[in-house]
Amino acid sequence: MKVIVIGAGRGRRLMPITEEEPKCFAPVRGQRILDWILAALAGGGFQPRDVVYIGGYLMPAIQQAYPQFTYVENSEWERNNILASLFCAEAAMDEGFVCTYADILYRPEPVRHLVQSAADITLIVDTDFRRRYQRRSLHPESDAEKVRTRDNRVTEISRRIPAADASGEYIGVAKFTARGAALLREHYHRVVAQYGDGPFQGAPSVRMAYLIHLFQEMLEQGVEMYKVDTHGQYYEIDTTEDYQIAQEEWQ
Repeated sequence: MKVIVIGAGRGRRLMPITEEEPKCFAPVRGQRILDWILAALAGGGFQPRDVVYIGGYLMPAIQQAYPQFTYVENSEWERNNILASLFCAEAAMDEGFVCTYADILYRPEPVRHLVQSAADITLIVDTDFRRRYQRRSLHPESDAEKVRTRDNRVTEISRRIPAADASGEYIGVAKFTARGAALLREHYHRVVAQYGDGPFQGAPSVRMAYLIHLFQEMLEQGVEMYKVDTHGQYYEIDTTEDYQIAQEEWQ
């Protein structure tokens, strides 16, 4: 099983930190975001050689620093979004995979629970997300990728869910068995053919959609998704404000 790291974007809201280095190189408590991610993935038994990195902005710098990775280029990174970026690595999905955003901090324990999940599709969900948003003025709760759940089953995933009604926030880390990956691929190619360049699940197009837009489409089509929890111990580094908060709070 491979780990696909979605890291093609520039991170304009982190300027000037990302002026000359990739977003995942930003140091938090003396260690790059990407190195924190690798440490968390090690909790699931993953090594750097298992990583397929989807690059775009300043990709050669990452290739030089992490030669153990396999690389896939998203040459359209300035004109697409996370969902299309993920599918640049479709060839790595056959045997199942874990995917992760490249601008987040999280811990090994939920990754260990993730890989132990028997479900075909499992998401890591932060059940303490509202506390973190108390200090975030540039990235409010309305932007959170929120989920509703019933027991351990995900029933809805959308930014439109009121924060008070959400069970938690999807942190950007998910696992797909071979069957789960096949379902993801089947529905992705279906929506590309069905929606084309038209609006899709609230996104301007499939090309500009987030991964959660496809997740919600799949849920509406009856695909089952489950979750494992982290209670806090997760930070998204989207803005310079987020970066400062992480420097102060991440341990």
